[in-house]
Amino acid sequence: MPLTFSRLRTPIGELVLTASDVALTGVYFPTSRRGPAPTHQAGWTEVTDGPAADVLARAGRQLEEYFARTRRRFELPLEALGSAFEHRVWNALRAIPYGTTTTYGAIAKQLGDTLATRAVGLANGKNPIPNIVPCHRVVGSNGELTGFGGGLRVKRWLLEHEGALLALGD
Repeated sequence: MPLTFSRLRTPIGELVLTASDVALTGVYFPTSRRGPAPTHQAGWTEVTDGPAADVLARAGRQLEEYFARTRRRFELPLEALGSAFEHRVWNALRAIPYGTTTTYGAIAKQLGDTLATRAVGLANGKNPIPNIVPCHRVVGSNGELTGFGGGLRVKRWLLEHEGALLALGD
């Protein structure tokens, strides 16, 4: 199904946002591991008006507010493709408070299966709506920064931006 997209310049680089007529469906970093940004795929359309454009504009405004530190929680309709387990993980991610971190193991425990740590990590990595669904707030069991579709430098930036990590000199 073709989706529409818009581009948003942010402090972490240009993001490509995708949407259906009713919900946000994706956020792509320039370094996205989930494949090429939709702007390079046949059937994708950059829009400026209509229902999808309204969804994209709302998402863009909320992301700009997040980067300006005036928004801590996103209020957007989301439509992510994934398994039932992935949706459980993504819902758990949305519950992680701004400015805090948790671990893959803690999420597995929260979901009722302490042996599902790797599965949680895989679902986290498949999150199609990063930042809005804050997968950057998940760290390794010893607090180390682990994989992130936008790269570890962006993950660190986001966590420092939220105050979850002390800023380190470059």
